Formats: sequence, structure tokens, C-alpha cells
Amino acid sequence: MRLLADRVGLTGEFSSALTRRGFVPGHDRGQVLVDVATMLAGGGEAIADIDTLRHQDAVLGSVASPPTVWRSLDELTPARLRRVQRARARTRARVWDLAGGPPAARVADRILEKDLVVLDVDATIVVAHSEKENAAATFKHTFGFHPLGVWCDNTSELLTMALRPGNAGANTAADHIEVLTAALAQVPRAHRKKLLVRVDGAGASHALLNWLTAQDAKRGRSMQYSVGFAVTEHVRHRDHRDPEEGRVVPGNRRPRRPARGG
Repeated sequence: MRLLADRVGLTGEFSSALTRRGFVPGHDRGQVLVDVATMLAGGGEAIADIDTLRHQDAVLGSVASPPTVWRSLDELTPARLRRVQRARARTRARVWDLAGGPPAARVADRILEKDLVVLDVDATIVVAHSEKENAAATFKHTFGFHPLGVWCDNTSELLTMALRPGNAGANTAADHIEVLTAALAQVPRAHRKKLLVRVDGAGASHALLNWLTAQDAKRGRSMQYSVGFAVTEHVRHRDHRDPEEGRVVPGNRRPRRPARGG
């Protein structure tokens, strides 16, 4: 994984993004980020786990110590994080180009159109066993974090992740719009023309659907979406339209009480 990051240019992109005038670190900051990702992919859970790579210096060469990793992460200001995200996007565009574009997504054993990029939005619960920063009680009666991410179904890539406290709302439209905006920037420009966004019931809000509709209205872009929602008693008993006759068919609703004095 470390060698792959070097060969596709990710390490170099990170290094360029984090270069600072007058600052020559003992460990290249781009290499530090790649080493942290390699450590996490191998099952690491804490900064101290970088020592699992340092013990293999005969193979990997010099690897940063835990304090150096901590300083490297602490140096990631919002501006530098934006440069890191742009570096990821440039590398992804290069890799997709080398691969001839992303493979077609599949749904229920059906292969979708080759040029359709499918984005899946979902949140998850990450349990914390101590009072870490931003850890809070979750709606599932656990304690920890409630990050929201966007995955590309075609390639199984995690495009972006919003790190949220455990008590973050499940259906907060602003959070969904934020992660989708960041995810679109990660999709190579040539592949943003035909998109399908899939969200579960947490995305069933007018604000998100209006935003998705606005994206579809942009010139040269097709933005389809599939959003689920719970069929509650209120929804089940609402009037619905007969698809064959185009007329409204009354649902099974209780009769409305007459107004007082009427």
C-alpha cells in the first residue's frame, strides 16, 4: 500500500501540499500521512501504533515516531486540509484515468450504465470507551462518534467523511449537503456528468432534495437520486394518486370531526 501511494503520486502530492517556506522537517509530511494510512489499514487504532511500521525500518526505511506523527496531524489547519483534499482529488483522477474509468456499478445483479457514477451517503456509529474529544451519547444509546461519509459504489472508495460528535443529528440536511459537496469535488471532472446519489431515511428532507434538484439543473450534469423514508401511519393513510387514471384516490383515513359550532 505504501509503495502504491508512491507509484500513483499520492505521496508526492501530499508532500507538495504540505510544503512550508522555511520549514524543512526531519520527516516529509506527505510520507507521514501515507505511513499513518498504511498503519490504519493494517489495523492500527492509535498514533502509537505507528511503531508497528518503525519496527520494519529495514524494509520501509525511516518512519516517524509517535510524537512526530502527532505534530504532523496537529499542523493540519483548515487551509492545509483543503490542500490535502485537492491532492487526493488529483491523484484519484490520475488513477481513474490509468484504469480506463471506474467500473459500472451493480444493483441487485443488474449492471448499471458504464458512465453512471453512484454515490452512497450513510452515517455510522463509532463507539468510544472513554471521554475523547467530541465523544457524546448517540441516538443508539451508545457513546462515541457519529461520522457521515460518502462512498463511490463503482470503486468502493470512501470519497469523504465528516467527523461528527456522537450526538450529531441523523437527518441534518446541512451535513448531508456538506459531505456531498466534498464528495463531488473528489469525483474526477470528466465523470461528474452522470451521477446517482443514494441516501437512506436520514436524507429524507426537503432541504437535501432541493439541493440535489438544483445540482441536476446545472448545465452538462445529470443528478438522479434515490432517497428512502419510513412509511409511518401518517404516510400510509395519506391520499395517493392512481397511476392508471391520474386521479386522487382517498386513503383509509378517519373521518374528520366537524368544527365546533359548525
